[in-house]
Amino acid sequence: MVLIRLRRPRTDDAEIIHLIKTELIPLSHTAHPRDASVIRELPKRLRRGITFVASRTKTSKPRGFVHLMTAGDILLFDMLAVHPKHRGKQVGTMLMAQGEAYGRTQGCSIARLFVDDINPRASRLYARIGYEAIRHYPELRLYEMTKTLKLPF
Repeated sequence: MVLIRLRRPRTDDAEIIHLIKTELIPLSHTAHPRDASVIRELPKRLRRGITFVASRTKTSKPRGFVHLMTAGDILLFDMLAVHPKHRGKQVGTMLMAQGEAYGRTQGCSIARLFVDDINPRASRLYARIGYEAIRHYPELRLYEMTKTLKLPF
């Protein structure tokens, strides 16, 4: 069983930062795992926007997380990571669905994300749930992907 809940900074941030350092930063062309300034900025980055966590219970350690922000009618997925032991169990899909539902409640009509071009697993997930690559940024080694969000009536 997986529960999707809001991030609790005091109890969740250590594991979220660990997931960022081990699962996201190694794939990034623009960040290095030992870059102290990037690591120092993570708590500030998490305070901007909203973070949902996948966990077994209300108080257990995160199995994955998604961090997102809204700007007008755009929902921006900033980061998504799932612990390797919990991949292939729909955790990422559930986190994305929760993020999209949140975006709809905020009046967002389009979701946007960027994915490292060396991360085909993530690209396949996003394509499977309806995201389309609209642009490649070769200098950053990223794809920009978007999806139209149907607003509730």
